[in-house]
Amino acid sequence: EINSYFKGMQMLLIKNGQLMDPATGQCGLVDVLVDGDRIARIGMCGSLDDMATESMLMSGDVAESGNEAGKAEGDTLVTIDAAGCIVAPGLVDGHVHFRDPGFTYKEDIETGAKAAARGGFTSVVMMGNTEPHMDNTDTIKDVLERGKKTGLNIYACGNVTKGMAGKELVDMDALIGAGAVLFTDDGKPIVDEGLMEKACNEAARVGKVISLHEEDPSFITDNGVNAGEVAKKLGLVGSPREAEVSMVKRDIDIARRTGASITVQHISAAESVDLIRNARKEGIRVHAEATPHHFTLTEDALLRYGSLAKMNPPLRLESDKMAIIEGIKDGTIEMIATDHAPHARQEKAKDLKEAPSGITGLETSLSLGIRELVQKGHLSLMDLLKVMTVNPARIYGLDAGQITEGGFADLIIFNPNEEWSFVQSQSKSSNTPFLGERLPGKVLYTICKGKVIYKS
Repeated sequence: EINSYFKGMQMLLIKNGQLMDPATGQCGLVDVLVDGDRIARIGMCGSLDDMATESMLMSGDVAESGNEAGKAEGDTLVTIDAAGCIVAPGLVDGHVHFRDPGFTYKEDIETGAKAAARGGFTSVVMMGNTEPHMDNTDTIKDVLERGKKTGLNIYACGNVTKGMAGKELVDMDALIGAGAVLFTDDGKPIVDEGLMEKACNEAARVGKVISLHEEDPSFITDNGVNAGEVAKKLGLVGSPREAEVSMVKRDIDIARRTGASITVQHISAAESVDLIRNARKEGIRVHAEATPHHFTLTEDALLRYGSLAKMNPPLRLESDKMAIIEGIKDGTIEMIATDHAPHARQEKAKDLKEAPSGITGLETSLSLGIRELVQKGHLSLMDLLKVMTVNPARIYGLDAGQITEGGFADLIIFNPNEEWSFVQSQSKSSNTPFLGERLPGKVLYTICKGKVIYKS
C-alpha cells in the first residue's frame, strides 16, 4: 500500500535521476521538481533545491525533507533520490482489458489500475468487450468516472459495432462526446467488408483510429493455438496464419481507399509485418502493436505452459517472433501493448481446447522489453521507451508520454539493471507464464499527476 504521506504531498523533488524522454530525445542527469500535478522545473542536479525550498516557504508550509521519500507524514515536500535510476514518462498502454463492467471476478478497474501502476503505467485504454459493451454513452461515462478514483489516467474505447455483433455501426459522435478515444471491437474481427469500409469512412470523418482484431474465423478450427507442429502434438488443428494475414491485407486496402487511420492489434505473423511495412511506405495510415508475449515466446511455450500460453492470435514460429522484433526495430510496429487479459484460475485450468485465450501483462511488459529487446541488442532503452510512451500517446491523441515543464507529472522511476521476482500479482488474476520468474527492470516509483501511485 502507498503511504498516506505520498497521497497528500504537494511538492516532489526527484534528484540525480537519468532522464530519458523519447518525445524530445532529452537524456541526462537531472533533478525534476513537481508542484501539484505538474512538472514545475527540470534542471541540473542540485540546481532546484533552493527553488523547492522557496516554493515551500511561499506556500506557508515549512517542512524539512530528507534524502529519501516518506520521512514524515506532515511534510509537503518529498525528496526522492533517483541516483542510478531512469526517470522516464509514465508508460502508456493502448490495449488493456479490465473486465469491468460484467466480468469483475476476473478483474475490475481498481485492481487493473494497481497492476498497471506496478508495471510503470500511468495511462491505459480499456477495451470494450464488457457487459454491457462500450457501445453506449452511459457505460463509457461510468467507467471513466470510476477510473478517476484510481489515480491512474484511464481512457476508454468505443465499440465499432453495436453489441460487438458486427452488424450495425455505433454513433461515433455520441461516444466521442462521452469520452471515447478510439474505436475497436477487440476480441471480435469485423468480418463484413462493406461494414468495415463504412466504419473506416466514419472514423476518418471523426478523426479517430479504428483498432482491429485481425482473425478471420472462417480459417480457424481451434483458436489460441498456431496451426503447426505443436498443434499436431496436442491433437489440435489450430489457427493458421492466413486468418490474420488475409484480414490485414483486406483492411490495408480499405484504409487506402478511405484514408482512415487503423491499428493492427497484437500482430503475430511475419507476413503481416511485411504488409504493414509496405503500406506505411505508401503513406497509408496503418499502425501496428506488438505484445511482449509475441516478441518473447513461440508456439513451443504451449508444451511447457499449457493454457497459460494460449492467446488470440496465437504464438507462432521463431521466424515470426524475429520478424516482429525487426518490425519494432525499423518502426513498422510503433507500439508495444500488453493486451492485458485476465482470466480466473478455474477458467484457465480447463482443457486446452476449452480454456479461454489471453494472459495478463501489465506488470511484466517493461521487464520483458528490457530483457528481450534491450539486453539482446535489438533496441536501445530510449527506443524501447518510445514504443511504450510517446508513440501510443501520439497515435491515440492522449495527453501523455512525455516530460515537459508545465506538463502533467506522469513519471516512472526504474532501475533497468535491478532484478525483481514476479511472485504475486496486483491483478485479480495470475494467468501468465512469467509468474515466478526473476526479471530485469525494477519499477521503484510510478507517479501520476504528481501523486505516487506505486512504490516498491
